[in-house]
Amino acid sequence: MNDILIVEDNKEIQNLMAAFLRKAGYTVATADSGDHAIEIYEKYGAKLLLLDIMLPGLDGFSVCAKIRETSNTPILIISAKSDKEDQLNGLTLGADDFIEKPVDIDILLAKIKGIFRRRYDSDEVRVGTLLLNKATLEVTLDGKPVEIRAKEFELLELLVSNKGTTLKKDYLFNAVWGASSDSEMQTLTVHINRLREKLEKDPKKPEHILTVWGVGYRYE
Repeated sequence: MNDILIVEDNKEIQNLMAAFLRKAGYTVATADSGDHAIEIYEKYGAKLLLLDIMLPGLDGFSVCAKIRETSNTPILIISAKSDKEDQLNGLTLGADDFIEKPVDIDILLAKIKGIFRRRYDSDEVRVGTLLLNKATLEVTLDGKPVEIRAKEFELLELLVSNKGTTLKKDYLFNAVWGASSDSEMQTLTVHINRLREKLEKDPKKPEHILTVWGVGYRYE
């Protein structure tokens, strides 16, 4: 999974932002259209989207709405369209913040650091009585330790961090195993079943790790 997906059709701006962000230590992917952005995101994922509004094909608002159907990944809209109506539209569709063009790279980096700090820097993720420690890869349920493997932890963390949101099978597989993995999609099903065996009261009737038929899985 990349840290940041830049969605910008102006190649000069796209390359400039990508160079600065890579220099700052982030892994970066780029897309020059809304459709291309959706394709890359669904295949590889990203921890943050930098999203222009004016794009060929799907515009930025449509991309934002599409992403929000399946994920709560942070979205930072970057656009020359800075009037109040556009900002409200973006925020209403689920964007986390809005920054105007021309972009001040120092302000952009500060906003990105803030988003990553709030969303990803905590070592612990807690949902109800389930606690994940990202530093030690330990899981406890109702205060009791749960023996869990590394890939199971990665999968569970991804589901829990997006609780209430259905994540597509392709997205989960590529985020945990990688698009170039030799593993097959059945590997995802096996790991989901293992997590249910360890975390659900009745694995055959799961209450938390739910299957959304034809789409993927969701943590409730």
